[in-house]
Amino acid sequence: MTDTLSTARSEALFAEAQALMPGGVSSPVRAFKSVGGTPRFIERGEGAYLEDVDGNRYIDYVMSFGPLLLGHAPEAVVSAVAEQARKGTSYGAPSPLEVDLAEMIQRIYPSMERLRFVNSGTEGAMSAVRAARGFTGRNKVVKFEGHYHGHADLLLAKAGSGVATLGLPDSPGVPAAVTADTLVVPFNDEAAVRELFGREGDEIAAVLVEPIAGNMGLVRPRDGFLELLRELATEHGALLVFDEVMVGFRVHPGGAQALFGIQPDVTILGKVIGGGLPVGAYGGRADVMQMMAPDGPVYQAGTLSGNPLAMAAGLALLREVEASGAWQRAADAARETADAIQRAADAAGVPVVTDAVGAMFGFFLTDEPVTDYASAARSDKAAFARLHRLLLDRGVYLPPSPFEACFTSSAHTPEVVAEAAEAFRSAFAAL
Repeated sequence: MTDTLSTARSEALFAEAQALMPGGVSSPVRAFKSVGGTPRFIERGEGAYLEDVDGNRYIDYVMSFGPLLLGHAPEAVVSAVAEQARKGTSYGAPSPLEVDLAEMIQRIYPSMERLRFVNSGTEGAMSAVRAARGFTGRNKVVKFEGHYHGHADLLLAKAGSGVATLGLPDSPGVPAAVTADTLVVPFNDEAAVRELFGREGDEIAAVLVEPIAGNMGLVRPRDGFLELLRELATEHGALLVFDEVMVGFRVHPGGAQALFGIQPDVTILGKVIGGGLPVGAYGGRADVMQMMAPDGPVYQAGTLSGNPLAMAAGLALLREVEASGAWQRAADAARETADAIQRAADAAGVPVVTDAVGAMFGFFLTDEPVTDYASAARSDKAAFARLHRLLLDRGVYLPPSPFEACFTSSAHTPEVVAEAAEAFRSAFAAL
């Protein structure tokens, strides 16, 4: 499809939403600020496709930003949620489903000797940092520029002009004092990390890292970088925390720690483990997690934590993935889509860097390698915005930002990928 789609109903809904919600959305990237145009209001999802309120149909490479490894509305998950809803949506008490899902996660992530469910990745990251600080008795936390760990105040910090600097708040409403103990360094910069630990290692509670970055686009760690973090954290008595909210179960059936063979002290999960419902989890070494109340003095709680709907959905998805070979089909689709993007861009003479890891892929409109936030930020953002609109008109839905990874599912069959490849060919030619 190459004609501009009708979006009258989405436009009307967006106008109404803007009078009700900041920016008309419940999460900022959905507002299409960085790509222009009107956000599509979605009526339904099925398999690899979305359908908006105007009846337009799109191949979906957002997949709710990661959870939908089986595609939209898979029967196993829908049935499990419906069955549980008839039994109750929330108890405010333990349920067997929590135990079942925790056992399954622990089997796949053996580093998580103890774990706790929360309601979002943000909660998981905030709680993991609190656990690390309580366990070590230290306050400082290392994070990497361009890595997103949710919107908790202490983690909304970015690097300044120096190679390693005290974090400065990324948002009004975050006091500088809250991020004063957040240390930010460039991703993949071994020298900066060594210098930071040499200077402040005895005060660092935790190193928090997306083992494969997904929130500045898809960016791999350099060979040896994660190993260095493990070595330095151990040497200085800090905890290594892997934020696998996005990459967990995506880049490998056992997550990034299985892919790289590195055992963190604490892991944060989300997205896939809830099967498309709100969820998060954090867990790790038993001695660290036993700091959490009621076993220990570090407090964290949540009314809907471990709620039976999310537990049922997560169990159903993970069981289906294990039984059906769905992960490999999704991974094949990611690689094939990335290859199709590369071919389309090459044919049109548009510089692009593509990559795929497991059931995720990404691309940057640039002719230089992308290894950190600075190099990602030099990609052509205006060209991406034009490409995004061209692809919408051709029935392909990408994340509405050049700094988001893309996701596939087992529903992205070779036929779906071939359809998308033609849309990419046409869009890059028009670009």
